[in-house]
Amino acid sequence: MKYANRRRTFGKKLIEHPVIHLKLVHMAHQIEATHNWLENIVYQSSCMSDTEAILKLGGAIAGLKAQSTTTFEFCTREATQIFGGIGYTKGGVVGAKVERLYIDVRGYSIPGGSEEIMLDLSIRQSLKVHQALGMKV
Repeated sequence: MKYANRRRTFGKKLIEHPVIHLKLVHMAHQIEATHNWLENIVYQSSCMSDTEAILKLGGAIAGLKAQSTTTFEFCTREATQIFGGIGYTKGGVVGAKVERLYIDVRGYSIPGGSEEIMLDLSIRQSLKVHQALGMKV
């Protein structure tokens, strides 16, 4: 936000361009949705025994991991777009953090299971829980 307030393009601040508003609001929505999902899982697990939480929430946790990495990748890509060329500059003061995140983002998503593996685990666990509880699938 600081950079978008300082940087001027086409005679106005970057933050004043509607396309930048759209990028920022989409990033905020993704982050808020992921954070709310996390809070929901934490609340549910606090109301269950450890064993029950593992059995019932494993699928949701796998889905949350996939959503978290998707959100991280999306926000990193959008931030890089906002920063433009300076977001790719190695060692630059302004865009250094964005550049580092852009490089590292894929490395954060793979340990513990790739997105596809987590989504598959999520649906399989959810189906097992529904069947165990006698719900129709």
